[in-house]
Amino acid sequence: MKYGLIGKKLGHSFSAIIHHEFASYDYELKELDLEDFAKFMIEKAFLGINVTIPYKEQVIPYLDYLDPLAKRIGAVNTIVNQSGRLFGYNTDYYGFKALINKLQLSLVGKKVLILGTGGTSKTVKAVLEDEGCTDYLFVSRSPKDNAITYEDAITHHCDTSIIINTTPCGMYPNNDDLIIDLDHFNHLEAVIDVIFNPLRTTLLQKAKAKGVKYLNGLYMLVAQAFFASILFTNQQLDDKLIDEVFNQMEKRKENIVLIGMPSSGKTTIGQEVAKRLNRKFVDLDDLIEAKINSSIKDYFLKHTEDEFRAIESDVIKEVAKLNGLVIATGGGAILKAENVQRLKQNGRLFWLNRRLELLTPTTTRPLSADFETLKKRYMERLPLYEQSCDTIIAANGSIDEVASLVIRSFEK
Repeated sequence: MKYGLIGKKLGHSFSAIIHHEFASYDYELKELDLEDFAKFMIEKAFLGINVTIPYKEQVIPYLDYLDPLAKRIGAVNTIVNQSGRLFGYNTDYYGFKALINKLQLSLVGKKVLILGTGGTSKTVKAVLEDEGCTDYLFVSRSPKDNAITYEDAITHHCDTSIIINTTPCGMYPNNDDLIIDLDHFNHLEAVIDVIFNPLRTTLLQKAKAKGVKYLNGLYMLVAQAFFASILFTNQQLDDKLIDEVFNQMEKRKENIVLIGMPSSGKTTIGQEVAKRLNRKFVDLDDLIEAKINSSIKDYFLKHTEDEFRAIESDVIKEVAKLNGLVIATGGGAILKAENVQRLKQNGRLFWLNRRLELLTPTTTRPLSADFETLKKRYMERLPLYEQSCDTIIAANGSIDEVASLVIRSFEK
């Protein structure tokens, strides 16, 4: 390959899409085990590569030149092949520095916990030092490499101002994992997670709930790719491209999730929104029926609502890991907090708030088969829809009008 990314597992990577926004070169993803990695580096059959887990440190012995910044950090994520000589750089440094600036964080005088002790943690350390932070601690599952344990962090450092996760905990496909409980930290100003898939890890959702600044690793990824592209092409780029590409990527990867009562138009509106935005449409009820090999109505004749909700949660857990979809949920999907949390990992939730008198009972929906039952469900779920959604959409108009409201809100 000419340009690309090497690593052990790259199924979650957005790098190829991002690099195509900065330059016209072909960019490949190449998964390598340890044996293939050594052979690849010896052959040098590339012009420029990015490097990710677990090879950011292991590439160094193969280099002919190590940039002073990369040498100081002890990790390389960008390599340029100049006539057979390999030059190593660390553009992650500039990516993380751009992320700090994006959040408008002042690090002077702040206590910072760096979760993890891998290559990315070393990059974060270098940025913190250069930004004037002197009070930082590494946190690891075991006390090694001058790191404290997570138990020590909770017990003795609950006055921490900023937490930065550099571990893969919470990364796709293990989206539900949470590395540390933020409830112990009552002086937090910001939480950063270098993970970018999912867009909002459980850690970041907890940070949002605490009302502190938070940001995922997508901005860092875009910014480091910007600087890597400059090294690959030896051409200058306008740094305004970083924000432009970040905004494009965030929208491109974020799901549009429609919640609301049965007959509020989630499927119809969802199909229209997906058509206009050229996205894939997913109806969770269809996936559930395929899983149970039965209609939902017939399923309820033999099974309890709790059994149905368990299956619904299993379906949501898998669909929520995907990107760039329009998703129509069942009316009761928001009854479980875990469903909402998972849908928000990669999605923005739009409540189609259709007036009660415009809702239509139907026998195909077992829990809203008549108007009185529908009204009861409406009153029970109203506060849950309001609490769960990111945006309320007045869904009393035509299909065209409501779909336009969803799209305009999403694109803001």
